Amino acid sequence: MESRLKVLGHPVHPMLVMFPVGLLVTAVLFDLVDTVGGPDFLGEVAYWNITVGLIGGLLAAAAGTFDLLAIPTGTRAKRVALLHAAANLAVILLFAAIWVVRLNAESRAAGGALLAIEVVALAILGISAWLGGELVDRLGVGVDEEAGLDAPSSLRPPAATQRIGEVR
Repeated sequence: MESRLKVLGHPVHPMLVMFPVGLLVTAVLFDLVDTVGGPDFLGEVAYWNITVGLIGGLLAAAAGTFDLLAIPTGTRAKRVALLHAAANLAVILLFAAIWVVRLNAESRAAGGALLAIEVVALAILGISAWLGGELVDRLGVGVDEEAGLDAPSSLRPPAATQRIGEVR
């Protein structure tokens, strides 16, 4: 099943996913180092990583929704995609709650309870990432119909469009 939302022939959702994942993972690492005695500024950096990670996560979710809606109902792919979406929503909600708590706090540091919630959110994110891989690599969601080891460049028009414009 080919992706519905593309830029220059490539699906948008996987392009956007890497940013929130990287930012949120890095935020948790910074909070861990800050909690065990690292430099004080790491809590502030982690807070801003969460802020930008949430924005990126919402953009990735919007792009992913286009593909989710195109998956036929009653298929294993639809069930996996719904689990993937629900897990990502849980991650966004957990990090949003953490962000709200830290928004007006005297210190932007996470501390024990918030750090524990971050670790749980990362565990859910890991499961969701695996589900996303299952969707693409195993179930073929978002994969171009002409995909293959010798497929033409994604910048070339599809074969059907090419034939229409040919002069015979």
